[in-house]
Amino acid sequence: MASLTVGRILLPRQAPGTAIVAALIQGNQRVGQACARAVFALHLLTETGSIMREWVLSEANHAFVRSKKWEVVVLPCGATEEHNLHLPYGTDNLQVQTIAERACEIAYKKGAAVMCLPTIPYGVNTNHLKVPGALACSVNPATLYAVIADVVDSMERQGIRKMLLLNGHGGNELKPVLRTLHHQSEVFLCMCDFWRIPVEREKRIFTDMGDHGGEMETSMGLALFPQFVKLEQADPGVINPTRLAAINEGWVGITRPWHLATANAGMGNPFPATAEKGRVFVEAITTRLGEFLAELAAAPMNERFPY
Repeated sequence: MASLTVGRILLPRQAPGTAIVAALIQGNQRVGQACARAVFALHLLTETGSIMREWVLSEANHAFVRSKKWEVVVLPCGATEEHNLHLPYGTDNLQVQTIAERACEIAYKKGAAVMCLPTIPYGVNTNHLKVPGALACSVNPATLYAVIADVVDSMERQGIRKMLLLNGHGGNELKPVLRTLHHQSEVFLCMCDFWRIPVEREKRIFTDMGDHGGEMETSMGLALFPQFVKLEQADPGVINPTRLAAINEGWVGITRPWHLATANAGMGNPFPATAEKGRVFVEAITTRLGEFLAELAAAPMNERFPY
């Protein structure tokens, strides 16, 4: 059977019990929705067929970790901030951790020794601190870079030579970390902003991806953590223009003060979002990222790498 949507819950067709929920909902909508929540939770627990996902460091034990030589580690970098009125403060962390885990799973099941590290949950949100009523947890860029540098150093001292920084927050500009550590570390360090993985122009999933809390992020939320999404509370995500045409046209950049640029820290219309759009997008980007990780793990290191 195809995937089943019950309320805002998207049950994958392979989830155990989906067929039963489909039958129940024919007779009683409330009972069907209650069962759907239980089946969704069971699916999240059992979708890999193993309680311990071997490619997720926070779940793996030392007896297992020390039994393998790890080729690549992935460090997800998130943020804790408001996303319009309807998405949880942990949106960036929930998204980037899931993408990293699923991409590592794809690579791991291809035979690659790839490990997903826990997400850094705080990002650069210095321009969110005047949003009325908000509780954004911000660190300065230098603080974030220092934390990443320390993690890279700890990985290098334990034998890791390839590392991907997977970014889930637009305020985390990570290229300076690569430039700073380029001559200081023997680790091959690369980075990826997950929303830049080029699948959207191929699949045409969204009407307008949006910038923050819009159609893309809301669709991902509906697919990955529907229990935390309150779409009925969202505002339209209108972006307020500045007085200067060059900034509005995008060829002069600023640090956007979110309390002035938006009504409620949302940029982009969330209302066209669906769980199915989110599922398709996440599957597409994790597939491409997983293939890259498998290729990176298999590539031999030498003084000219990656050339």
